[in-house]
Amino acid sequence: MSDQDAAPPAEPMNFAVDLTNHEMTRRAHVMEALGADWDPVEAVRGEEEAYDLLYSGLDEEQQRIYDTLVAAGVLPRRGSGRAAA
Repeated sequence: MSDQDAAPPAEPMNFAVDLTNHEMTRRAHVMEALGADWDPVEAVRGEEEAYDLLYSGLDEEQQRIYDTLVAAGVLPRRGSGRAAA
């Protein structure tokens, strides 16, 4: 009888892998790669500035689509409710 002919187990097997140690190592590598001078507040501020720029100067159709996406909850409302000019 080969492995292919073997009947499956009557009960599902309990299969668990603990990745705790791997996750801690991964996080340590990420922090090392970011460097000691990484400033998370400045990083978020830069992201906000990039989003403001992304949604600035929209033409009429782009603004309509932006407003539709905000109303649908796909995008957060930025500023006064209109994309920055």
